[in-house]
Amino acid sequence: MDALDVARWQFGVTTVYHFLFVPLTIGLSILVAILQTLWHRTGNERYLKLTKFYGKLFLINFAMGVVTGIVQEFQFGMNWSDYSRFVGDIFGAPLAIEALVAFFLESTFIGLWIFGWDRLPKRLHLASIWAAAIGTNLSAYFILAANSFMQNPVGYRINPDTGRAELTDFLAVLTNKVALITFPHTLAGSFLVAGSLVVTVGLWHVMRNRDSADTGAYRFATKFGAWTVMVSTALVLVTGDIQGKIMTQVQPMKMAAAEGLYTTESPASFSVLTIGSLDGSREVFAIKIPYLLSYLGTGDPEGTVHGINDLQAQYASQYGAGSYTPIIPVTYWSFRFMIGFGLAAAAIALLVLWAQRKGRTPTSRWLLRAGLVLPVLPLLANSFGWIFTEMGRQPWIVFGEMLTRDGVSRSVSLTEVLTSFTAFTLIYATLAVIEFKLLVRYAKAGVPDLTPDPEPDDTDDDAERPLAFAY
Repeated sequence: MDALDVARWQFGVTTVYHFLFVPLTIGLSILVAILQTLWHRTGNERYLKLTKFYGKLFLINFAMGVVTGIVQEFQFGMNWSDYSRFVGDIFGAPLAIEALVAFFLESTFIGLWIFGWDRLPKRLHLASIWAAAIGTNLSAYFILAANSFMQNPVGYRINPDTGRAELTDFLAVLTNKVALITFPHTLAGSFLVAGSLVVTVGLWHVMRNRDSADTGAYRFATKFGAWTVMVSTALVLVTGDIQGKIMTQVQPMKMAAAEGLYTTESPASFSVLTIGSLDGSREVFAIKIPYLLSYLGTGDPEGTVHGINDLQAQYASQYGAGSYTPIIPVTYWSFRFMIGFGLAAAAIALLVLWAQRKGRTPTSRWLLRAGLVLPVLPLLANSFGWIFTEMGRQPWIVFGEMLTRDGVSRSVSLTEVLTSFTAFTLIYATLAVIEFKLLVRYAKAGVPDLTPDPEPDDTDDDAERPLAFAY
């Protein structure tokens, strides 16, 4: 083990942990805005209750996401200074805009939304939550644009004197074809997470508090969340299909690694399950779907998908001696876990809709248990999707331009990185416990009581007071 290994582990752990909050924040911001819009248009009190209820869960998650996101960016200067020097002119631009424009936008209007109840006009208050939601989604786009440069570098040149990448076309960075498809795919995954949480909380209250006066609000929330899950699943599949084809164009090794395909095939099958050697190079048993990998990669069922061995030889000839193959078991299984957990979430949401058909009230304990697990499934799908995205790019930190091993800080020792890694992991574990307890506590509390407090009694009772206090 050396500083590079620990630095990679630290960045991986903090990134995955941070991304537990990101999709819920992105998705809930829009869903809460929609609920408040329904209240504004109809005047129905149940929408107001649901807005405040899920809005509180959104704010808890937003606060945790901000804390973990700030810490994450420190690593670029601490552990990856050579990478930051190499690509700072390009990588820093979208991140700076994200912080100065998008983050300030969402933070400012979230503040107005929190403190603007009964102080701002209803339309202005509604506009504030939509502005915050738009800011949240703009933040996601600028960050994804920066990440997409690492997957498919565009809009730059290498300065021969400094050896640094310099920005030549910022519009090209923002319109990178990887970013243009990764953004809607990430948004769809975020709605999948947010919708799952809405389903879980609503279903729990429907089944545990059947005689509550707010049962109608919970029933609506359950259906609203379940339909959000179903629609977002369809969008995830469509955008994921397009993303797979673009990935095959710009990073063919990643698609080969997703299948563990060592030899070029035309047509190529997609294996649902493979049992083989630990490095994935030898297959013992597999369940395959013919033509599917060719279609996923090229759009043609008979299309050619290049294998790992051919691509390794090509890259060695192009970039020099060395291994350009990612860790195949990680890419193979993370790709399938991403798909599997996402489809499992959609299946549970479909069962919830079926259990509530024609006004029925769900009674199955197994459905309640599945509902309680539901939010975890899309979170795992999102996490494994990013693990696949980043591990499938290895050994590159910027594809075709900089190897990961060349981006680590040279002056940081193993002890220093290990110390910060341990500290961050312990802090994040503590924050995870706090986040979970807060969400569970406020989710169990249910929708707020909107009954106004009784007006103070202003009756003139001077006659009953002692004379000294009557004047």
